[in-house]
Parts: sequence; structure tokens; C-alpha cells
Amino acid sequence: MAADVHKKKGWEVPNGSLAPGDGQHAERSESPTPGLAQGTEPGAGQEGAMFVHTRSYEDLTSPEDGVAAARTPEEEDVTMDAWRMHRKHVFVLSEAGKPVYSRYGSEEALSSTMGVMMALVSFLEAEKNAIRSIHADGYKVVFVRRSPLVLVAVARTRQSEQEIAHELLYIYYQILSLLTWTQLNHIFQQKQNYDLRRLLAGSERITDNLLDLMAHDPSFLMGAVRCLPLAAGVRDAVSTSLQQAKAKSLVFSILLSGNQLVSLVRKKDQFLHPIDLHLLFNLISSSSSFREGEAWTPICLPKFNSSGFFHAHISYLEQEMDLCLLLVSTDREDFFTVSDCKRRFQERLRRRGVHHALQEALRTPFYSVAQVGIPDLRHFIYKSKSSGLFTSPEIEAPYVREEEKERLLGLYQSALHQSLHSRAHNSSRPLKNIYFTGPRENLLAWVTSAFELYICYSPLGTKAGAISAGNKLMKWIRKEEDRLFILTPQTY
Repeated sequence: MAADVHKKKGWEVPNGSLAPGDGQHAERSESPTPGLAQGTEPGAGQEGAMFVHTRSYEDLTSPEDGVAAARTPEEEDVTMDAWRMHRKHVFVLSEAGKPVYSRYGSEEALSSTMGVMMALVSFLEAEKNAIRSIHADGYKVVFVRRSPLVLVAVARTRQSEQEIAHELLYIYYQILSLLTWTQLNHIFQQKQNYDLRRLLAGSERITDNLLDLMAHDPSFLMGAVRCLPLAAGVRDAVSTSLQQAKAKSLVFSILLSGNQLVSLVRKKDQFLHPIDLHLLFNLISSSSSFREGEAWTPICLPKFNSSGFFHAHISYLEQEMDLCLLLVSTDREDFFTVSDCKRRFQERLRRRGVHHALQEALRTPFYSVAQVGIPDLRHFIYKSKSSGLFTSPEIEAPYVREEEKERLLGLYQSALHQSLHSRAHNSSRPLKNIYFTGPRENLLAWVTSAFELYICYSPLGTKAGAISAGNKLMKWIRKEEDRLFILTPQTY
């Protein structure tokens, strides 16, 4: 089964956008480690990458191809002000205008609204045009069409059109993970006005959970995966144990804690896309039922192969440990064989004596920015492009409240958006760093062909201090890379 690989084709602030201007500086300076090539940056795997190489906001211009609470927003009255006050609405509908999903309010009550949306799309298409977005009165209405579905977001957030479209694509892939692209298209070829809610009934909480995750987890923004900080020797022992507890039908063996990767072993020449791993993380975090025993569920990994299902064995190693094991198989009849792989994996963990070390790591799943030892440094995100992995410390004061955390993530989003915009419009000399000064914090974005580094710095700091912090931070990441990243990925 071949991997589905494609070529991949902000920070708004209260008084403007992140472009060189008042209080903002952009330079074409070199990276903090001059001469650093992709594949040699901190966090780059020594034996090659585990993931398909991606860029942030991929697929937005490419051709079409092939533990959450019970869902209560659908009970909201769509005629009330409370429904209108939500900062972002998401709708999914078929090309016939049939409702499929809505973030808030019942799809039935919103059927006429979705019909108007589809009529607008169809009208412009009849004129040989395609609608991408509408901007009015502080709202952005963003459309993403992936036949036979149309996805629409109505937002009054600081996100760019591209960022919102990126989230809509994740919703599309979430639907494919439950149905497959082949089944979805076959259904609507047979009956254009089919009500897809029949097949997706009960899955709303998974989509709701995905939208919640995208609001505060930088994994989606970076198009990358974060690893649980773990001593290299312990991680190697875990990976070797996974590798040895294999079965003929296994394609991927994944151990995770929360939304952080502990270890991943893959079949030789098969690569997992970060989007697919994010969808697996979301599936697990959407339901507490996986803690109650061994689950065996069909799952489509749309970026690997959108046409068929794998079967995933999902279980927690122990009730009191936040360690979930996913064993992805090609054989739907192989439950007992794959279940035995889990038993053999646990035996090898005990034999290697790493159980206690794993427990200790789970007690402190995040590290503090204070461990870096750089004054005025508040937070950072570092991504190794060649490995598809990133690292960042726990978000701490002054970003304690949820709205402050979301605001910080919004700053990173806009910095990344500005960097991508620069590369798209000046590929010969793209901006390599962008420095923003604001009343609450300063931010430095440093983007090269090998890595991305985003630094949140005290507003009392200087640009020279931020650049110096970038150099020191790169040295610290290099020193800690075997704890923060998976440097020697294993294969069957």
C-alpha cells in the first residue's frame, strides 16, 4: 500500500498585521546556526524521518483528490443571541445543500441556512468563478470545497483566511477517517441528496473535540508532532520492545501519552503523515471508553490511503497510567494476534525495567521554560522540518487563562502566516526572521529551510536580546535533543 504523498503548496494584531512597519522589523539575516542544512538541525532523525515531510497549511491550493463531554451545542436555539455570539461557527454540507455537521445548533434547524450557502457557491460556479471567502463587518466566511462536500466557517477571530481553511481541511479529513473517500463518493454518486448524518451519527463529539484541540494545541499549527520528554535510553527500550512485539499484519505501532508521542515503529518504506497521527490522537482523546478494555475499530488514514480502512487495536497499558497503545493492522480478522502483540510488548517492558522510568516521565509530561535558563524568555516553539517533530515548554504565567493561551497561539499563527506569505511572494530572498514589539510581549520568528523557531520574549527585552536568546536556545535544544525528539526511529 503506497503512501499518499503530495507536494505541499497569521499574526494579526489589534492595530495592524505582522508586516514590517511601526514597532516591527523584518530582516533577511542568517539562521542562528549558520550553514545548518536540513537534516542536521537539532531534532533531525539520524536514521531518517518517521513522517511524510509537510509544510504548514498544506493542501490549500492542491487539486481535489482522493476525553470529550457529550455533545450539547446542538441543543442551542439558532434564533437566540447566544448562538450568534459564538466566535466561530463551522458547517459541513453536501453539494445538494443537505446539512452534515454544525459546530453549534442542530443541523435540522440550520438546513435552510446551509441551503443558502450552497446556492451562493453554485451561483458563482455557474459564472466560472469559485468562492473562497467573504469579509464583512469583522466576520470572515471561508469556504473549502472537497467534492462531494462543502465546508464553511463563519469566524470573528484574528485568524487569517488561510488558517481557517486549514482547520476546515482537518474536518474534511476527520470525515474521511470515518468513511473513506471511496465510500463517500460512491454514496453521492448513487444518491446526490443523501443525508450523510445517517452514517456519521454519534461521531459529532469527535469533530467537536478536534475543533477544541485546534484552538489550543500547536501541533496542528506546526503540522508536526510533539514527543513526550523522555531519556533516550528509556525511549530506545520502548521502541525496541514495540519492534519485537510485531505481527505480519502490523503497519504502525504507536505509543502515546495525551497528545504527545512516546514511540512509533513503522513498517519499512511506510510513512505516517502528521495529519493522520493527529486524527488518531483526536479519536482517542474524544472518548474515555478506550480506557475500559481493548478496542478494535476500523479507521481510514486519509493521507496514507484515503480509499480503504485499517483496523486499529486501541488500549491503555494500565488504568492508572496515561499510556495508550495503538496497533494499526491491515487485517480486520487479526484482533487476537494483534492483542497478543500488546501482551508481548508489556512483557518486554517489564523485562527491560523501564516501567518506573515511564511512570516518572508521565508525572512531568511538560518541561518549564525556566529549565532553559534564559532571562526574559517566556515561551517558544521549535520545529525540526526534516523529522516532522517539534518541542515547546508548558505555557506558564502570564498566559494562564485559556483566552491568554489562545492569544499566544494566535501570535504564533500570524508569525507563521507572515513567513509563508514572504516565501510565496519573494522566493529568492524570503524573510528569515520577523521581530514584533508589542505592549504585552515581543516575538521573534526565525524560519530557515531546516527549522522553524518562534520565541515569545518579555516586552522589556530588546531585539538584540531576543536574537541572542535564539542562539542560546538552539544550543540548549541541541544539548537536550535526545530527550525531546525521537532521533533513531525503528522499523519492522
